[in-house]
Formats: sequence, structure tokens, C-alpha cells
Amino acid sequence: MRLNQRQKAKGLLVFAFIFLTAVAISGYFCHDAAMATDFSIKNMPPCLKYPFGTDWLGRNMFYRTLTGLSMSIIIGICAAGVSAVMALLLGISAATLGKKADSVITFLIDMVMGIPHILLLILISYACGKGLKGVIVGVALTHWTSLARLIRAEVLQLKESEYIQIAGKLGHSRLQIAYKHMLPHLLPQFLVGLVLLFPHAILHESSITFLGFGLSTEQPAIGVILSESMKYLIMGKWWLALFPGIMLVLTVVLFDVGGNSLRKIWDPNSVHE
Repeated sequence: MRLNQRQKAKGLLVFAFIFLTAVAISGYFCHDAAMATDFSIKNMPPCLKYPFGTDWLGRNMFYRTLTGLSMSIIIGICAAGVSAVMALLLGISAATLGKKADSVITFLIDMVMGIPHILLLILISYACGKGLKGVIVGVALTHWTSLARLIRAEVLQLKESEYIQIAGKLGHSRLQIAYKHMLPHLLPQFLVGLVLLFPHAILHESSITFLGFGLSTEQPAIGVILSESMKYLIMGKWWLALFPGIMLVLTVVLFDVGGNSLRKIWDPNSVHE
């Protein structure tokens, strides 16, 4: 039964990877088509030729949704990657550089976690001038705390291990111990945490863009699409928000499924019969 669960996890991971990669690549090549306007087909409901319908400018909502998701995935990868590296470095530093460094980093983690998440994200994005740069910096600087706390706890447990203590008595420096002996054990948690940061990054990017503090309205981002579609819902143009919203949720769920599947593959104890 456990073997079947691991095989299922591998299958889900492969499916999630293929689907998200296909969306990211296809969205990149659909950018020009997503921006093309044709007033002769504006506000068309879903049909075979336009499965997601068209908007008030006659733009193909299927292409716009793919392009928006592609942009969200790229932003999520960049922001989550920076955030995960910050968490790894700070988590290791907090547990290996002594009590003073641990106290400072722990205080920083508690302070960031104590501020309302979306408020801090908006403030950082606005301070950086909004846009692509502001969104990536804002998401990266607000999503590292939970992973840093987890890595710190793992490092504290590793420090009590016999082989770590022996390495210290043999004269290995703290940097050597962290790099040669601790990092290989932390990589599975780091990679799983990195993947699980993606859905949070994508959702928060869409949220602040929807509120007007993220990407510019000229870009076909999911947050922009959903924000613009709100004014047309009362006119019966339901497809403008429904399909982009469903695809955004599906993307977030697949990232979450990929992260959990990765954890099940690496950690047999997480797979229950």
C-alpha cells in the first residue's frame, strides 16, 4: 500500500510539472495574441472558437488567461526562489552562529510574522514602485519566515547529532560543518518548502495586483484580468472572471499537490497506509 502511495505521488508530481510547464511556455508564446483586439467579436460568450469567450475589446480570454498564468508562474518562481534562499541562509545562520545571531534572527522572524501579511506585502511593493520589481521584492521579503523557522529547528536537532559533535571536536569550522554535514540533510526540506512557497507567491501576486498595488493594468496578469472583469459581472459577462479564476485556483492547487507529492516521495513517514 505504501509503495502504491509513493507511485501515486510520483504520478501526481509528473502531471503537475508537465501541466504547469506547458502553461508557462504556451503563455509566453501567446502574449501577442492576448493583446490583439478585434471589436467585431467583443463580449462574445464561450464557444468552440473562443472557449473562454472574449472581453469588451474583443481580446481572446483564453490567450489572456494563459499569458496571465504564465506571468504569475514566472513571478512565483523568482519570488519563491529568492525567499527560499533567504530562509535557508537565515535558518542556518540562526542555529550555527551563536546565541546572539540566533536571538536577532528569531526576533526578525517573529516581527515579520507579527505584521499582517498582505499589508506588509503592499507596503513593500508600493515602496519599490509597484510593477514587476515591486511584486517580486514584496513577495520575496514576506514569504521566508515559516521556512526559516523550520530550517532553524532542523539545524538545532542536527547540532545534537553525534557526528556533528565529532566534526566539531576534530576542528571543523562552523561553516564547514554547515556546508558539508548539515546542508545535505536540509536539501529535501528546502526543496519541498520552495515548491510549497509557489502557490502562496502566486496568490499574493494576484491579490495585490487585483487591489491595484501590483502589476500595471497594461499587462495581462491574472490579477488585472479579475480586477477589470468585476465591473462587467453585473452586465452578465460572467466568463470574464469565471475561467481566469478557475485556472488560477487550478494552478495554485497543482503547485500544492506537487509540493506534497515531493514530500511524500522524500519522506516515507509522511505516506500513510
